[in-house]
Amino acid sequence: MSQSLPSFLEDQISQIPALQLLMNLGWRYLTPSEAVTLRSGKLANVLLEPILIDQLRKQNRIRRADGREHEFTEANIQTAVHALKDVMYDGPVRTNEKIYDLLILGKSLQQTIDGDTKSFPLHYIDWNPATWLTNNVFHVTEEFEVERTASHETRRPDIVLFVNGIPLAVIECKRPDKAGAEKQAVSQLIGYQKESEIPRLFFYAQLLLLISKNESKYATVGTQAKFWAAWREEVDKPLASLIKLPLSPDQKTALFGTRPSEVRRQFDKLEKSSRGITAQDRALFSQCRPERLLDFAFNFILFDSGEKKIARYQQFFTVKNAIERIRQRDDSGRRRGGVVWHTQGSGKSLTMVMLAKAIAQEKLPDYKIVLVTDRVDLDDQIYKTFTHCDMEPHQARSGKDLAKELSGPKSRVITTIIDKFENAVLKGNLRNEGDNIFVLVDESHRGQYGAMHGRMRKSLPNACFIGFTGTPVRKKEKDTINKFGGLIQPIYSIRRAVEDKAVVPLLYEGRDVEQRVDRQSIDRWFDIITANLTREQKADLKKKFTTTDQLNKAEQKVREIALDISMHYRDNWQGTPYKAQLVTQDKSTALLYKKCLDEFGMVSSEVLISGPDDREGNEEVDEENMPAVQQFWKKMMAKHGSEDQYNKNVINSFKSGDEPEIIIVVDKLLTGFDAPRNGCRHSLPGIMAVPF
Repeated sequence: MSQSLPSFLEDQISQIPALQLLMNLGWRYLTPSEAVTLRSGKLANVLLEPILIDQLRKQNRIRRADGREHEFTEANIQTAVHALKDVMYDGPVRTNEKIYDLLILGKSLQQTIDGDTKSFPLHYIDWNPATWLTNNVFHVTEEFEVERTASHETRRPDIVLFVNGIPLAVIECKRPDKAGAEKQAVSQLIGYQKESEIPRLFFYAQLLLLISKNESKYATVGTQAKFWAAWREEVDKPLASLIKLPLSPDQKTALFGTRPSEVRRQFDKLEKSSRGITAQDRALFSQCRPERLLDFAFNFILFDSGEKKIARYQQFFTVKNAIERIRQRDDSGRRRGGVVWHTQGSGKSLTMVMLAKAIAQEKLPDYKIVLVTDRVDLDDQIYKTFTHCDMEPHQARSGKDLAKELSGPKSRVITTIIDKFENAVLKGNLRNEGDNIFVLVDESHRGQYGAMHGRMRKSLPNACFIGFTGTPVRKKEKDTINKFGGLIQPIYSIRRAVEDKAVVPLLYEGRDVEQRVDRQSIDRWFDIITANLTREQKADLKKKFTTTDQLNKAEQKVREIALDISMHYRDNWQGTPYKAQLVTQDKSTALLYKKCLDEFGMVSSEVLISGPDDREGNEEVDEENMPAVQQFWKKMMAKHGSEDQYNKNVINSFKSGDEPEIIIVVDKLLTGFDAPRNGCRHSLPGIMAVPF
């Protein structure tokens, strides 16, 4: 009796209320025995084939140019079912991706009509928002028995949701008063995906959900336990009436037919009481009502570098709000833009991909989506993300190439860096007055976008501009928000990201390197070298060399700080998986730190800088043309072949290799740099930030 008690309580506290709400949301309940019958008793099969076949017949028609319609042959219907069932196993995520492509794109099938053989598309699910609630069918079952691989032993996930007989969501219910229940449920859902368990169910699943009265977490196939997340959404108002909506007598008969009569009596009491809204109610309403689940599956799932990713709530609502905004026009007739303000580490690159995908789904004529960044490594990262997500972007090779792509008639997604955009405007005579051009600007708060923003507006007068930033916008930068058209909600702050455990909190430690200065000797030296200068010239020179920047570049101070960094890293981080980043104010100082760190010999280091830039107007031309910088750059180009390869080699060694332990940078890798091994950052003067 004691062994059955936990299951009984779990059933009452979580599973039955979950099924009640799901039925009220539009899911038709199937008893566990009905689910087995619909699989012809074959527990290794997870598709409800009679439902699937019936839906394939109903919602697919071959439409001829003359307006006539034809049904697909029975042979083609069976071919479509087998295509969905017989995908070769290639690991859980890759196999899931193959089936996802089938579900989203459909299956092309040949059929002969009036002696003419052609290929026609057949779809498993109607993804059109206007008809997806009427043309699809939605079923829910519990204790869904599935046979393990090469075994007659079975597993029983608590709740499974089916669309057209295809299992799209798997839910585990847990008691809130059972210690470690949530962790156990996540472990259970991850374990089910193993090849020796019931992986076939997860070939089709798009959403995995853990629910209990007090907590919920969600993920998708292949998600590690640490990345399971909570969903935030205000839904109490529509939920209040739904949780009180009684089930029909037939629904109750189906739900309680095999349960002890006491369970039904308890449920009847619960129905009559005014129970409060729980965390699991919010999760089920937010993520499992039929239209939301289909929206998730079609628009907010991406496969990126071998990983399957599902949108977090801030990404989901940002894309939704941005799309609503661009559908509106301002007083001059242009589409409204805005600024997306999401903290670093919140997935801005994926948000940009999802937004670009959503814009493409608008099916606007001759649209163009341009993603602009200010760094080569960010441009590469976004380009690769799009490529991995099958968006087929074009990475602009030059300003001229960018101008050509933007001026051409072809709809496409283009990635570029700001310098190429500048060249496209100034040298490529870029001009396009189309109003279906969308410019997505990463790190849009930065100063270099100031003058360039005006030129972009002038060359693309009717374009819609959307800025992304992960840095808090200071008061003097508020005009950035106004230039782009206001904030796009929701704002995702560092505090919210830490609460969501999406990023780790940072601890800041101020470190003061003690220095002794022989003031009398310095004054005597200064008097000698300025003997021929006027009083005003001496004052200007003294003012210049007593600024913080100049003091931080002095070799004596660099040496002292380098020693402090070496000892701190050796004593706290060496021998751990973590590395460090040293941020300096200019290239010559970076090389000086490298020299000092090498002399002390406690840590390995590499310098990562951009190539010397002698363009007119660059404030650091003199500094960059110093012999040490030129000599270092010549050596790097001889070793790596190109600036691009130099960047990639040093970054990859830092991320994946044993050395360097410290990477020394100047205006690089400060934002959007995804390196989990980067345990601390030294930013001069004397500040150290450490993930906690």
